[in-house]
Amino acid sequence: MKLKFKIQQFQTEAVEAVVDCFVGQPFVDGIKYRVDPGKRGAPTLIEDAGLRNADIVLNQSELLENIHSRQKERGLQLSKAIVPSPAAPVNLDVEMETGTGKTYVYIKSIMELHKRYGWSKFIVVVPSVAIREGVKKTFEITADHFQKSYGTKPRSFVYNSSQLHELERFSSDSGVQVMIINIQAFNATGKDNRRIYDVLDDFQSRRPIDVISANRPIVIIDEPQKIGAPKSLQALSRFNALMVLRYSATHKVEYNKVHRLDALEAYNKKLVKKISVRGITVKGLAGSTAYLYLEAIEIAKGVKPRARVELEVQTKNGIKRQVKRLDVGANLYDISGGLEAYKGLFIIDIDANLDVIDLSNGDVVSAGQVTEDVTDEAKRRLQIREVIRAHLDKERELFAQGIKVLSLFFIDEVAKYRDYEREDSLGDYARTFVEEYQELVADELSQLTLDEHSAAFRRHLEAIAVETTHQGYFSIDKKSKKLVNGEVKKAGDEKGQSVDTDAYDLILRDKERLLSFAEPVRFIFSHSALREGWDNPNVFVMGMLKRSENTVSRRQEIGRGLRLAVDQDGERMDNAVTVHDINELTVVTDESYTDFVMGLQKEISESLASRPRKASVEYFVGKAFATEDGESVVEEVLANALYHYLVKNDYINEDNTISDVYTTAREEGSLAESTSDVLRPVIDFMWPLVDALQLNIDFINDGRKPKKIPLNKENFAKKEFKELWSRINHKAIYQVAFDSEELIGKCVSALDAHLNVAAMQYVVQTGEQRTTIDADDLANGTGFTVKSTSTHTETVSSSSRVRYDLLGEITETTQLTRRTAGAILSKIKPTTFAKYRQNPEQFITEAVRLMNEQKATVIVEHLTYDTLAERHDTAIFTQNQTKQDFAKAGEKLNKHIYDYVITDSKIERDFVTQLDTSTEVVVYAKLPRGFFIPTPVGDYNPDWAIAFQEGQVKHVYFIAETKGSLSSMQLKGVEEAKIECARKFFAAINRKHDDAVTYDVVTDYSELMQLVGPGE
Repeated sequence: MKLKFKIQQFQTEAVEAVVDCFVGQPFVDGIKYRVDPGKRGAPTLIEDAGLRNADIVLNQSELLENIHSRQKERGLQLSKAIVPSPAAPVNLDVEMETGTGKTYVYIKSIMELHKRYGWSKFIVVVPSVAIREGVKKTFEITADHFQKSYGTKPRSFVYNSSQLHELERFSSDSGVQVMIINIQAFNATGKDNRRIYDVLDDFQSRRPIDVISANRPIVIIDEPQKIGAPKSLQALSRFNALMVLRYSATHKVEYNKVHRLDALEAYNKKLVKKISVRGITVKGLAGSTAYLYLEAIEIAKGVKPRARVELEVQTKNGIKRQVKRLDVGANLYDISGGLEAYKGLFIIDIDANLDVIDLSNGDVVSAGQVTEDVTDEAKRRLQIREVIRAHLDKERELFAQGIKVLSLFFIDEVAKYRDYEREDSLGDYARTFVEEYQELVADELSQLTLDEHSAAFRRHLEAIAVETTHQGYFSIDKKSKKLVNGEVKKAGDEKGQSVDTDAYDLILRDKERLLSFAEPVRFIFSHSALREGWDNPNVFVMGMLKRSENTVSRRQEIGRGLRLAVDQDGERMDNAVTVHDINELTVVTDESYTDFVMGLQKEISESLASRPRKASVEYFVGKAFATEDGESVVEEVLANALYHYLVKNDYINEDNTISDVYTTAREEGSLAESTSDVLRPVIDFMWPLVDALQLNIDFINDGRKPKKIPLNKENFAKKEFKELWSRINHKAIYQVAFDSEELIGKCVSALDAHLNVAAMQYVVQTGEQRTTIDADDLANGTGFTVKSTSTHTETVSSSSRVRYDLLGEITETTQLTRRTAGAILSKIKPTTFAKYRQNPEQFITEAVRLMNEQKATVIVEHLTYDTLAERHDTAIFTQNQTKQDFAKAGEKLNKHIYDYVITDSKIERDFVTQLDTSTEVVVYAKLPRGFFIPTPVGDYNPDWAIAFQEGQVKHVYFIAETKGSLSSMQLKGVEEAKIECARKFFAAINRKHDDAVTYDVVTDYSELMQLVGPGE
């Protein structure tokens, strides 16, 4: 199979953040120059054989103005100046969280910079062999994708001091040329590494660095925080770079940051997997040496919660540790076969909400706790078992969706996996894996039901032999062909990492093959030194079978599995409705859950250090915010009003950080009204600016708490639910048919009424040095006194020397035809069109936004649904059911189709309580995510399906959306469009079923009852 790539808005935004910094730069398809032929160079008839990058023609103020525009759009602090570095005069920082496609983004940026401005010579500098090999692989697998998008693809190569002919092609060939080089290749003192600076006989008595630098390349640094030493920066300066673009999740030194997609934003936008952790904690029992390991609390239909416990049992062959499923009242002494350590120990309570058992001696044992100071060997066995169990849980859930599950073990020495002195060559960990895997698969097969889905999964498990389902990725000895511990750097930028190219070649080469069901390998053992430079999107479980190291980042380790998964067609599983149901990375660690999470949260918090955390007038001034009429900028008067509103309502603490009072009010929708005439009209658009100050790193879940909630088969089988389901379970397609003249008219009206373009302004200040100044005045910048200030307005843009394809820009971004776009522009008022000359870039941006808004409105207005013969199967309620956090489950229910329901807010919990106790309600369901309605703005998943007692209400079958489930104001427009589409979908259904189903948005149960009306 091949991974598929598609254009994604969040990646496009990161690309545009860089490319738009050079708006006004003319297109120049390379500057010809004469490549140094060397002393023994062959004579050439072409004097100008080389093509170098054209210089940046924008002056510092124009470039800074462009950077400020990008920073305002993204809520970033405005740069005071263009910050130079030893490597280049222009340095742009792009912050992107691991797993969001950083390498893809800078490859696409390369292609866009070439398309827009003609720049074609690029160098990608990486800090290690590991990252170099990963970058090389990404260039290879994205080549076809970029060929389709741009009609060309980058020619990339890895710098090798023994293959210097590549530098000739880099300099002379047209098209996009990319050299990939690791910092050690030109920053170390070894003989091979110094060749780049030496005059070489085998390179026509030239220095490679001179040939490279003549091209004025654009340098891209991947992970610049690892290449920040003065020696490295000095080495980078020798490339004579036109500019440096820096891409990382964690910038240590910032220059001019133009884009930020940090860990918090990546999770909230569902661009990476969510994380759950299964920790193991040692807890001694009072007055007992009994061994007890509580694996989990299980719930099932018709029985009370049960505890899955490992304990020691006296057998004919001695004392063995066995896993048992135990109920309340279990006598551990009897179950152990009479072992003295368990005498008097009973299970007196099992709490599925808290995930604990109470013992008769007063001890409370939580899931994941082991009651004896176990050996490292025993702890590793528990970890391996937990990885396999988590793997099987996820595999059963995703198998029918065509998504292969992979699990990754990190170990610290090959001998733990392969021991060539043993006959079967299995190391301790491999042997333990085989033993545990066979037991757990047998247990899994015994738990499967007899339905068709389970039968297919059973065949899948039974077809895979244990010896073929695990594989090690390590270095290979070239003579013996045996797995060995590869070379690991002991110092420098690559300390603790493998520098064995062969090991990376193997793990990267098999990346796509491992995603196929045809490949039986599902469990990967890898050396902990191979912890960066590669990942696999379908790693769902990770086990850390190694000694803890303070030098190794938890974020770095889990980065191998953060990317969103793909199915058997290579399609990314990123549907907003189901993305985090499918994409969850479970980390099994030998630390306690609390310790691991605290450590990970601390690392994430440190990576967010550059985020503002305190509210102030200065923070709000200049920030861009979106309104119904377009984008606006916060002026000082509005910033003051907002800040005083937050203070007045105790929404900020004494240190100006956001308070819990604000967080609670925001979640409950009970924020105070504003009394300010300035703030009141726009306050709902201000919340994203306030929310951005919050750092709630609470998205790491306890991997033991989620449980599969039992189906209430009696409610599920009720004729009222079957009747309701048969009416709504149609799949459908939508069509849009509208008159182009209507769209043209709406766009013309919108542009004439709302197209605002700010004329270019510049401020001139005059001043003089104060009579006396001291060192503090110089340090504070107060050595001069301003005497006068004047503002001048330019009627012609400073960048108007650039020619724009106005129609081309608009048609490309709006997807309208040139004819339609031309008709719109020809019909707007002359005064509106005159604004184009004032500021072409802003005119295009605002015109596109307004046209897209009108297009979306017309699409929704003219959208119709056609129901299909194909229907959603009832299997969506039983198959692929994801485990959910049982702590949010509340009390057992009587009328829901599941025994429990997970709610995300107090509004939902109150709604459920009233539904479940209502005499009018027969049965209800929180609709699974597998049931969704296609819309032009994304799939929509309604909240509730409710069947009422016939005769007691007017509308027996009701589909409800609770307002508490709607997103923030920022997403309100999209949600409202989805709801409007849903109304049309259910209207189409009612045409087939005599208006039997009612759909509406409700605030609470009382409003629901008003809508269904009394019976007739």
